[in-house]
Amino acid sequence: MPTITQSHGGLEEQINAVLQGKTLKEKSVKELCKRAKDIFLKEDNMTRFPSPCTIVGDIHGQFFDLLEMFCIGGDIPDTNYVFMGDFVDRGFHSVECFTVLLLLKVRYPDKICLIRGNHESRQITQVYGFYDECINKYGSANVWRYFTEVFDHLPLAVLIDQQVLCVHAGLSPHIETLADINAINRFVEIPHEGPMCDMLWSDPDENIERWGISPRGAGYL
Repeated sequence: MPTITQSHGGLEEQINAVLQGKTLKEKSVKELCKRAKDIFLKEDNMTRFPSPCTIVGDIHGQFFDLLEMFCIGGDIPDTNYVFMGDFVDRGFHSVECFTVLLLLKVRYPDKICLIRGNHESRQITQVYGFYDECINKYGSANVWRYFTEVFDHLPLAVLIDQQVLCVHAGLSPHIETLADINAINRFVEIPHEGPMCDMLWSDPDENIERWGISPRGAGYL
């Protein structure tokens, strides 16, 4: 397995290796997650990003779809990307997906934006596959723990060109201004209620005029 170094050249080597389907050593994942957390700590809950950029929805461990998307949309840093969360679970290559996105974030922090989805959660990943994938690929839960610590650092929203607000799921009756988003303590496991929960669980519904109870048991319609 390849190891990570501090140099840009080393990062490029790791990016290329993971894009070819290889996995980093556990100690390299630990270092990568530390560096990624340091970058996310500098970003607000509602980070800001310029256009033009390509906005990407749920990846859910579909590594080959991610590769195809880069082939179609262009590679970083030639194309700027906003990824809207749900990087893991359901697919069989969540480790590779999240690893390469973190490598790209560390290498090109101003060219890629990652925000949190409802599957960036300890509870959810123990049900929908990511936890088991980490155990199978690394033999312990250590890598899963490193990644879930990063989950707690991911921004909750992105404002593009001061005009377009992007969140993973939807809005919240508890959020009236953009400042309310930045007032949230995001450095936690996703709560079962409240504005942070709503942003990651709510769903749009054209038939609801204001707020409706979500059948999923979290967030609003």
